[in-house]
Amino acid sequence: MADILIKNAYLLTMDPDRGDIERGSIAVKDGVITHVGTNTEESADEVIDASGRVVMPGLVNTHGHAAMTLLRGMADDVSLRTWLEDRIWPAEGKLTSSDILLGSRLACLEMIKSGTTAFADMYFHEDQTARAVEESGLRAALCYGMIDLGDKEKGERELAEGERFFHAWNNAAEGRITAMFGPHAPNTCSPPFLERVRDKALEAGAAMQIHILETEAEKKAIEDEHGKGAIVYLDEMGFFESSVVAAHCVWPSEEEIGILAERGVHVSHNPVSNMKLSSGIAPVAQMLRAGVNLSLGTDGCASNNNLDLFEEMKIAALLQQVATKDPTALSARRVLEMATVNGAAALGFDGGMIRAGKKADLIIVDFTKAHLMPVYDVPSHLVYAAGGADVETTIADGKILMRDREVLSLDEREILRDVSHFSRGLHLKG
Repeated sequence: MADILIKNAYLLTMDPDRGDIERGSIAVKDGVITHVGTNTEESADEVIDASGRVVMPGLVNTHGHAAMTLLRGMADDVSLRTWLEDRIWPAEGKLTSSDILLGSRLACLEMIKSGTTAFADMYFHEDQTARAVEESGLRAALCYGMIDLGDKEKGERELAEGERFFHAWNNAAEGRITAMFGPHAPNTCSPPFLERVRDKALEAGAAMQIHILETEAEKKAIEDEHGKGAIVYLDEMGFFESSVVAAHCVWPSEEEIGILAERGVHVSHNPVSNMKLSSGIAPVAQMLRAGVNLSLGTDGCASNNNLDLFEEMKIAALLQQVATKDPTALSARRVLEMATVNGAAALGFDGGMIRAGKKADLIIVDFTKAHLMPVYDVPSHLVYAAGGADVETTIADGKILMRDREVLSLDEREILRDVSHFSRGLHLKG
């Protein structure tokens, strides 16, 4: 007997060997998909009639800073320097460990309600984000964000904390948490520090998360300091010997795109954040043509301002189409791959598609709403017309986290009350 049986659904499998299935069914047992096909009479503890619904893999957010939900909207419509130096850094300096837990719970709640079942995160007090993930039932790849700024003593402390976090949380929460190493960026981490992080990651068999070439100013600063591009510089030090998730990559040269593809670097494209901070337009179409594994991330809520990957998909597609003046530059199906299959591959999760034997990370999207009618092309609707609020049910690791828009794994009312108290208390001001 299955734990969950979903029937009468349109299955957007994202499985290249199978394709989509109309009036299909999915059976789930012990967190794993055991059946995918046409409707079956198999019995289950819970049967979900998904008539008029689309069932698809849960979305994967490959770059973010979950606790920055608490900074949502507090630094809008200002220059990047003002945003960072006058607003965000001072605010972050006042965040406590308990604040990080609250902000991370809010992020998990928002992701469950908008169809994200797995995410990557880099921040400080990262144990609290891990605790929020453990409570929420989501899947996550987490790391402590390390910055040394050329200070050897600071670097020692940062690396020790990054290593402690890795060993404390890797494979925790019944395997739902994967810990990684998180050197912040090549312009905030010195060459010796980056080499030491690389060695620690190789020793532990761990992957790394890092920001690369987010802004043109960063590109120029690294070229001025090292006499070469950031990706060339990192490649020459052997940084890409471990699996790497590189956020942003807005300003790579053609040579550097070739390196990303050859070294198997996973690039997390963050179109909304890049636009909001005027960072530029990443050459996504060019990277895809070169064979780079492209996924999608939201970045933190201070530079987005939400965690809705449906919105991210739409903007990613439209931005490439207008930038290249080519309406075929990034199709709906291709951007769905970025948000599911490619994202799972980037974070090393056995999911991203609906196939027997894969992890049961699934969402059910209600297609009976006015803005989703009539239906001619399901992938097109998911990218261009749907939103996170159309997600009806969210399942991660075979457990129902939200049913009919009611979140079961977290206390939504309590989280929203606590966040309201936090903001009314003007905790970050003064």
